[in-house]
Amino acid sequence: MKHETSIYQILKALGGQENIKNFEHCATRLRIILKDNGLVDKAAAESVEGSKGYFFNTGQHQFVFGTGKVNEVFKELSNLMGTAVHANFKEDVYSNMNLGQKIVRILADILVPLIPALVTTGLLMGLRGLLLELGFNFSDTMLTLFQMLTDTAFAFLPVLIAYSATKKFGGNPILGIVVGLMMVAPQLPNAWAVAQGAATPMPFELLGLSIPLVGYQGSIIPAIVAGYLVSKVEQKLRTFVPSIIDLVVTPFFTLTITIAMMLLVLGPLTHSMEVFVSGAIVSLIQAPFGLGYIVFAGLQQVLVITGLHHSLGIIELQLLADTGFNALNPLISASMAGQFGAAISAALMMKEQLKRSNALSSTSSTLFGITEPLLFGVNLRSMKVFASGIVGGAIGGLLTYIFGLSATGMGITFIPGLLLYTSSLVSLLQYLVVIVSAFASGFIFVKIQSKAIKKEINV
Repeated sequence: MKHETSIYQILKALGGQENIKNFEHCATRLRIILKDNGLVDKAAAESVEGSKGYFFNTGQHQFVFGTGKVNEVFKELSNLMGTAVHANFKEDVYSNMNLGQKIVRILADILVPLIPALVTTGLLMGLRGLLLELGFNFSDTMLTLFQMLTDTAFAFLPVLIAYSATKKFGGNPILGIVVGLMMVAPQLPNAWAVAQGAATPMPFELLGLSIPLVGYQGSIIPAIVAGYLVSKVEQKLRTFVPSIIDLVVTPFFTLTITIAMMLLVLGPLTHSMEVFVSGAIVSLIQAPFGLGYIVFAGLQQVLVITGLHHSLGIIELQLLADTGFNALNPLISASMAGQFGAAISAALMMKEQLKRSNALSSTSSTLFGITEPLLFGVNLRSMKVFASGIVGGAIGGLLTYIFGLSATGMGITFIPGLLLYTSSLVSLLQYLVVIVSAFASGFIFVKIQSKAIKKEINV
């Protein structure tokens, strides 16, 4: 085996092959769940050959190998363990999580499948802006077609989310689609038109109460709740509805109960909560003097370490649905760039050629928005290096605030993220200035502390 030494060192550090309960991999990390975490030799785990870092999070022992290489290690480990399919890995992961971690993971599982469509929509928005910036004359028909390409995914966002949520919670995703379509049906007053004062809610009288009905265009939390409700009502009905009438009765009551609950009770409540939460986050980011931008860009990579960064997707979606722009995207890229600059600076201080080359190679995936190898392989080995990256990200955040920079989409960052700023040459240049400034700041702050950092990383 090509990675035989690495694999046997991992197994030895984790208490032997018989202590492995399950394992899987993501883009950069080998993730292992153990039967007994008390058998782990942390020092040995941190020194596995070929691994750029080790950490324990959400019940998983994670070894950072980087893109491509992790696939090879996983395949060889699967051959050794005699297990090629890990169908119950997610269930094992969830069993090791606390409530907060489970919520974040569920949100990620629902939103991540939607990212390709939302990235494409953002790129099309950028393309339209670029063509207009270059003086391209659109006919009314062309503008209408472009609006169809750029606006449809967000107009029908509840449909996409209800589908994904229903599938996630084990229900019939087609029923999720139908409920999502009902939530944005043209018979209901358009939510955006109501917000702009161009339409009024539809009154619905029930038990002496007047309930204002509106559509849920651009809503996220109500759609997730709808998907959950579809799956749970359907599953409950199947426990007692005779199979001979199941095909008709179960879908009928599932749809009726779900849409009634969403329009009359849960929808208004969750939408109000959504507006409050998104408003609070936007207010926090837009704190006076750019403090929110500075703090977020400085500390965003801390969320990556904990895995909580997946929860940012729902905020980005809400910003795009409400305003058409995503202020978090450039801040995330700035945070990455700060840590990237600090890592490169630290790597160049390493005396051992092998250690230096491994450190430099672990930073390469950052260019494409994957920072775990860099964080666990280089920066977290010295808090001075990590703190320098935080300072770099914060400076990038300040520039983002000064420029008033926002993206037209989500899902891609750093170098690929350039595509989200093509709406104007000014935005593109501002994005590059933010990244370069954050990188340079992180790099320089490590240099300033070079004497102390060299002692730490060359032990």
